[in-house]
Amino acid sequence: MPAQKGKKVEKDKEDTNPTLKKGTFIFPNGDRYDGEYFEIEGGGVERSGYGEHTTSTGVCYQGHWANDKMNGQGKLTHPSGSSYDGEFVDNQFHGKGTYRWPNGAAYQGNFVDNRLVGDGNYTDVDQQQWGGTFHNKAAPGLKFMLSL
Repeated sequence: MPAQKGKKVEKDKEDTNPTLKKGTFIFPNGDRYDGEYFEIEGGGVERSGYGEHTTSTGVCYQGHWANDKMNGQGKLTHPSGSSYDGEFVDNQFHGKGTYRWPNGAAYQGNFVDNRLVGDGNYTDVDQQQWGGTFHNKAAPGLKFMLSL
């Protein structure tokens, strides 16, 4: 019996959903990635899921990846001792997080596109805490927070 006019005849489709794999890669520039990934056309890898990427200069990111970018919760540490622990969107600090400087100072609060934006707390090198609203590098009206 012939197929009826106007109805689709479905064919078996090959599964095009890639499988999440886990492994270690050394890139031509000396960077190292150890974690989850997808194989992409041409034999490359796309970091996805959880993994650790260390550059040849010693910068290390441990956290979540999506679309081959830092996306989700993670920690970025520099050889200088500075670090960021928090949310990432497309390789940028974006959302709640904590940035620590090598001298012991720290900012905890909101980030937008790598900038301090919104309510947050700053701890200075003497471990005194300050709170207020931040706009990039400015914090008009910053208030000293007494520890009782």
